[in-house]
Amino acid sequence: MDALPSSSAVIFGAGGIGRALTERLIDRPEISQVWSISRRPQDFDHPKLVSRQMDPADEARLIALASELRESGHTLRLAIVTNGVLQDPITGPEKSWKALDPVGLAHIFAVNTILPAIIAKHILPVLSREDHSVFAALSARVGSIADNRLGGWYGYRASKAALNQIIHTLAIELARTHPKALCVALHPGTVETALSEPFSAGGRARLSPRASAEAMLQVLASLEAKDSGGFFGWDGQAIPF
Repeated sequence: MDALPSSSAVIFGAGGIGRALTERLIDRPEISQVWSISRRPQDFDHPKLVSRQMDPADEARLIALASELRESGHTLRLAIVTNGVLQDPITGPEKSWKALDPVGLAHIFAVNTILPAIIAKHILPVLSREDHSVFAALSARVGSIADNRLGGWYGYRASKAALNQIIHTLAIELARTHPKALCVALHPGTVETALSEPFSAGGRARLSPRASAEAMLQVLASLEAKDSGGFFGWDGQAIPF
């Protein structure tokens, strides 16, 4: 992104990827303020960092946060939602339709689909209308319907596919009021985090959170207005819906 005075970024989630994105953005001279929004506070301090411990699903808190961002004196140029779950903690990943459970599915959709949508509802209006700005949510390659050849993981796949549709639809509406803004879904790659550790067997190459964060920020910097509504991997490749 081009350097502008008093530009800010907001990261939702302080897990492995969220923490890495926050640290990478703090290091960037074009970003003068970085907001970290999480149920748990950041465990480090920095002059650029503004940490808010809150439930991002609480709309009243999101309304207050949006007001804070508007009144901060910094132009919001970037917002990234990193919150997500791989499985319901009780039912686990569904290997067969026999394992489908309404409570487990509702939990996965609440975190992976509904939460980013509600965050977007309150954060998209705060993005700069005059300059290039980006709203992104972390999706997953397994959410691609066209790329699904193995089956299984019903809830995770479906919730991420639904998120991709939410992002695409948000982008259409955003273009009417913020013609220079982008709204995209990002696949961070297979990342070394506590979330993915139980499913990391098989020798698949994994990225460090820092490498994934830097790669995704480079992808976002390379996108143009025509790319809004798309789904992109950490390597810059467009992923089919």
